[in-house]
Amino acid sequence: MLQSLHIQNYALISSLDMEFSRGLTTITGETGAGKSILLGALSLILGQRAETEVLRDKTLKCIVEGTFFIGDARLEPFFERNDLDFQSVTVLRREINPNGKSRAFINDTPVTLAVLRELGLQLVDIHSQHENLELNTRHFQLRLVDLVAGTHADLEDYLKEYRR
Repeated sequence: MLQSLHIQNYALISSLDMEFSRGLTTITGETGAGKSILLGALSLILGQRAETEVLRDKTLKCIVEGTFFIGDARLEPFFERNDLDFQSVTVLRREINPNGKSRAFINDTPVTLAVLRELGLQLVDIHSQHENLELNTRHFQLRLVDLVAGTHADLEDYLKEYRR
């Protein structure tokens, strides 16, 4: 669960600290209220690529930091596999320097963007406008059938053989 979000020097935001309560959080507002900016900042700590255009002040680095409560042990294998210390309160941080270089951290340990993305996918589920349209796609429906049938491993084996 996302507990807090710190954003510094991102788009229109010079500095912002947000605290979140337990349960469902929805972000609503009129067009131009800044919802997309918040989601853009959040996506940085979830492993999305970043461009220097997001810097509010092009001479300073951008920092986005999210604090998550991940008390359950289902993520311990991820931390072990990536040689990270498991903590029930975990901090994901992303820094984008004016020169375009980006750095990612999990609990102050430098990680690759791929590792940050892998953890981010397990921590946050973002639903955006018109996302329900995916339900009508053939690809989504086939993935759903495979998921319910529990045939993911069989599908992977089949695809390996097919590619040969």
